[in-house]
Amino acid sequence: MAFVIDVRPSEPSAPPRDGRRRPALPWLLVFGFLAQVSIRLWFARGRTGPVANPDETGYLVAARWLAGGPGGDLSGFTFYQGGYPLLLAPAYWFSHDPVTVYTIVMAINAVAGAALFPLGYAAARRFGLGPRAALPVSFGAALLPASTFFGAFALTDAVLPTLVLGWLLALDRFARRGRVPDAVLASLVVAYASAVHTRGAVLLAVHLAALIALRKGQRGTVAGLAAAAAGYALGAAGNALLRDALYPGGARDLGGILTDRLTTADGQAWALSGAAGQLWYLIVSTWGLAGIGLVAVAAVLVRRRTPFAERVMAAAALAAVCGIAYAASAALPDEHRVGNFAYGRYLACTATVFALAGAAALLQARPRTTAGAAGGAGVLLAGTALWVHGYAGERLRTHAFIGFDFPEVTFLTRDRAALDLAGASLAAGALLVAFAVLARLPRPAVLAGLALAATNAAALVFLFGPSPERARPAPPLPGPAAGGVVADRSLHWAVKVRLRYPVWWTDIGSFDVRSGRPPAPGVCTVVVPRPDGTAPGDTWPAHPPGWRPHPGAAYGIGWTSWRGPSCG
Repeated sequence: MAFVIDVRPSEPSAPPRDGRRRPALPWLLVFGFLAQVSIRLWFARGRTGPVANPDETGYLVAARWLAGGPGGDLSGFTFYQGGYPLLLAPAYWFSHDPVTVYTIVMAINAVAGAALFPLGYAAARRFGLGPRAALPVSFGAALLPASTFFGAFALTDAVLPTLVLGWLLALDRFARRGRVPDAVLASLVVAYASAVHTRGAVLLAVHLAALIALRKGQRGTVAGLAAAAAGYALGAAGNALLRDALYPGGARDLGGILTDRLTTADGQAWALSGAAGQLWYLIVSTWGLAGIGLVAVAAVLVRRRTPFAERVMAAAALAAVCGIAYAASAALPDEHRVGNFAYGRYLACTATVFALAGAAALLQARPRTTAGAAGGAGVLLAGTALWVHGYAGERLRTHAFIGFDFPEVTFLTRDRAALDLAGASLAAGALLVAFAVLARLPRPAVLAGLALAATNAAALVFLFGPSPERARPAPPLPGPAAGGVVADRSLHWAVKVRLRYPVWWTDIGSFDVRSGRPPAPGVCTVVVPRPDGTAPGDTWPAHPPGWRPHPGAAYGIGWTSWRGPSCG
């Protein structure tokens, strides 16, 4: 994984005066890891429940079901795979309280995200940096918003960056040493990633191709392939059980969209343009460093003197980022939002890898090579931006802009209401030039690491803003947490999703208030829609005697929850 371009020899570390090597590095890694956990917990300190729905609720309900609790009917939604909920399920062993569970989930995310620092240190060393240079650079890279911001939500993006980097490191060890344990470890990590999100399926395909291409002995290759097959089969079986339990009416089918995109000229134009937009966002979201990293990896791939194992690793890294960008764009429907044309979440899992590769290349390359790499990154940034602008055109202004889709861009442009494609590109290019200048000064790694960490911290402060006082949200339904809960079939899907997580004691069933029949025995709460201007008491004219209405609202949608007289 030594993706460096025309590097200078690394400066050896000065030995201690007493002639003995002091074991300071492990402690620095431990302290750095704890600092990373603390930073992530600090930014998530005000979070008490899901807001990025239906995704967060889908994963949290799946985790509750895996822990033995009630599930929920998520039919018609995207299938939220079980790999990430399996990691969250232990939170339900300690509490059923939704706020407490969500707090534990934030802690799990923080630990998983903080693992990027020691893994990033190992990657920086493989990229050619010495120990003293690798520490500050990997600490700063681990704080990129691409791998930190989404850790404050119950989303797979909280753990995928760690899985991607861990997989590449293990595969790289196998490429260099040909050992069976390394092949098995890499295969198990990528198989788990494939059970976490469909992006993992792309990684698994790349991994299998890399194992076969490496030809590191029959035992290692066979063991790696067998471990990948077994891990994938286990994940597929678990996902099948989850799908049957939580999606009885079927999950959202994106296969037809994917087929159309792959087999038509218009579909290919959409997929390729969307992939270009994701590459643009990857470069912008890493302040230009991933652009250097992409150039450096491509240089390793085409350079004649590159050892075969490193060429395979370079090809695997490029195939992973390009494959994810293309497949994600091809499978997603046109939702008439700007994020269809330039989006960052799907490649966020590769941001740390390519940012580290770019930083290492800047710190080790000769001045002329640095200018060439920066120029290549600038061409890639400008080219992808022009492609997005040329394909999307007016749709970048007329389609819906969702700030959650563009966290780093809103920081660079200070505009939370629209996409400034040129402004974000220029700002990222300016930061890249600043990093290139720092790479030519004395103690460049320390300066670059501090600058990277400071930029990331400023972005996170901007994105999270003043954290609200940590307050327990009011229960969405009246009465004690007991009894059955049903929702009218005409209730807006957003309200149903919002209720599934805080209603932790039971699954929310379906009910038709127009039928005139009373609720089934044991049902204590019936949730019905409340159109604008309708009094709560008029939302269920045929309600049984003694039932009382309680108004509620979420996302600007009104509803009324009716409580039975015998339920308290």
